[in-house]
Amino acid sequence: MAELAESHYGRRHAQPPPLAVRNFYDQAQPRLRFSILRFNQQQIGTIAAAFAAIIMQHRYTCYACAILSDHVHIVIRKHKHRAEDMIDALQKASRWRLSSEERIPRDHPIWTNGGWKHFLNSPSAVRAVIGYVERNPIKTGLQRQTWPFAAPYDNWPCHAQPSAAGHG
Repeated sequence: MAELAESHYGRRHAQPPPLAVRNFYDQAQPRLRFSILRFNQQQIGTIAAAFAAIIMQHRYTCYACAILSDHVHIVIRKHKHRAEDMIDALQKASRWRLSSEERIPRDHPIWTNGGWKHFLNSPSAVRAVIGYVERNPIKTGLQRQTWPFAAPYDNWPCHAQPSAAGHG
């Protein structure tokens, strides 16, 4: 791959144009050990079912989720589990479910280990990212996605505090 592009780990701040990305994948495909996965609607549904099970099992609060053909965006509230552990649980469950339903070969890698995480520090930042996640499927030509495991944002961690009687 070295002759195709310089190696870079993590997300670049300035993303290459879509045509450059497509050209890279076209040149890389014949050199890869595994084919590039593009999730279809059935696979997206399978991933959603796996996410729903993990979110319910661990009692995570999910505010938004977009499952696209080649990646996922998900907004999950802070929890007793570390972000890395939540990502790992979601990745393992979806990988297992996709392979057990024979939607992908058992030995095919699906996710980048560890995913990519970003911590949000304010309700306005959370709302902005939820909007981005909700618009993402539409930007890529998919239908708007609503998942039963995604709850409306409740302004966490800044819930309205009850005022003391007679004060205020």
